[in-house]
Amino acid sequence: MSIVRLLPLYAVLLCGCTTAPFEPQKSVDILIQSGLVFTGQEQKLKQLDIGVCGNTICEIHPSGTHNVKAKTIINAQGLIVSPGFIDPHTHSLSELKSSDKNANLNYLTQGVTTVVNGNDGGGTYKITPLVQQLTTQGIGTNTAFFVGHGSVRKAVMGKAKRAATQAEISEMQSLVEHAMQAGALGFSSGLYYVPQTYADTQEVIALAKIAAKYGGIYETHLRDEGTFSIGIVQAAKEAITIAKSAQLPLHIAHIKALGVDAWGQSVAVIKLIELARHNGLRITADQYPWLASGTKLHNAIMPKWAMADSKQAFYQRLNSAKLQARLHHEIAESLRMRGGPKALLITECKSTQYVGKTLAEVANMLAMSPIDAAIQLVQQGDVRVASFNMAESDLTAFMTQPWVVTSSDGTNGHPRKFASFAQKYHQYVKEKKWLTLTEYLNRSTTLTANILGLDNRGKIKLGFAADITIFDPNTFQGEADYQHWDAISKGVHTVIVNGKIAVHNTIHTNALGGQVLLKNN
Repeated sequence: MSIVRLLPLYAVLLCGCTTAPFEPQKSVDILIQSGLVFTGQEQKLKQLDIGVCGNTICEIHPSGTHNVKAKTIINAQGLIVSPGFIDPHTHSLSELKSSDKNANLNYLTQGVTTVVNGNDGGGTYKITPLVQQLTTQGIGTNTAFFVGHGSVRKAVMGKAKRAATQAEISEMQSLVEHAMQAGALGFSSGLYYVPQTYADTQEVIALAKIAAKYGGIYETHLRDEGTFSIGIVQAAKEAITIAKSAQLPLHIAHIKALGVDAWGQSVAVIKLIELARHNGLRITADQYPWLASGTKLHNAIMPKWAMADSKQAFYQRLNSAKLQARLHHEIAESLRMRGGPKALLITECKSTQYVGKTLAEVANMLAMSPIDAAIQLVQQGDVRVASFNMAESDLTAFMTQPWVVTSSDGTNGHPRKFASFAQKYHQYVKEKKWLTLTEYLNRSTTLTANILGLDNRGKIKLGFAADITIFDPNTFQGEADYQHWDAISKGVHTVIVNGKIAVHNTIHTNALGGQVLLKNN
């Protein structure tokens, strides 16, 4: 054998290698280098390099250990790299359907790559045409849907204040089944709201059973989050009964103890849920990190019986001389439980001079009682309020439960729409330290994906969808408040949605990488 032919073997022996001395260079579309990565599979953050090929995560290696060529390189040194945040409770469908806000920028700038719609029982049963519309025009974040109790009840019964007949229940079941077959994640209810509040427990069980048939979950805004009807503890018991009877997981929306009479009842609710979980029922919840809720004024303080049938009938009752004594008594009690007219801040109203003022201040402007002012306001169209009605001790108690994830319940007029994920990190992880960083990340990504059944989201894992958020742990925080509710959050460096860079160096790229996520039946 010649000396020339022996040289390669000699070189291998000298370097002590047992494999080929040169690793072939791999090629990816995007390479994220040197970031501290939360993979969703381990508690510790690790310094890793992540490669994205098309819409998929295709490379994960300890930083600097592999020879990778990339079309785009993102330097994430000093930054946190996480699966894209998932918001299980939004009201973002109108933006996604629009031609100018479909990028969903208020969520992208919080690091959110997936939003869920159809909560509170409002989700349409006409899933397929909605999917076609959003797919055709393009959306900035992923979205998924619940089919809603309110939608199917209105379709079958309108706003009738009565129990459903068996024939009507069967018709509602058919609509729910149609939506589940089309890819809904599950069945949602809002038993606090008209007309769902008129339904009995058995009606809800019958509809939830259809979602169970397709592996869906039951998501609910409880019949009472305070002391307005049956009480928060009894409402939680009802939700547990529904899930247990229908044999499907229960997810409680924006869990809270709402109103002065309910403060402290988080302890009893947590105990009840823990017992049910111990007995084998899968129960989870989500929560927004604010002490004020947000809703429409009529939903907050007007009696449910007054809102039956139609808007015209509602207004007639509000103006009925015979009903004034009853209305005033019940509205006064609702106001008391919410902390009084000074605790209701008008955030959206046709009469813009009232925006940013409390109901007490508006009543003073109108030279009438807060009750009469409220009756007048709700007849001018939808009025949204921020209702300062929660105690921080209850907020803490719920937030620190391992089965409670992050959400926004984002609505106009409330900073939760623009800042919930950023607010929770800055105030409750960084400053108050109620949660560790990994607890926060898990409850904004991996755990949420598991709850919703999004099988290839919520983790930095080979083969998973490339939904990735990169943020600066030193600057990530919300800028929105109750006076400036639509201020964009800061500190998110890069957001990737299905392999497309939507935000880079804090700048929106105008990419529309979102997809409609449908449940595989």
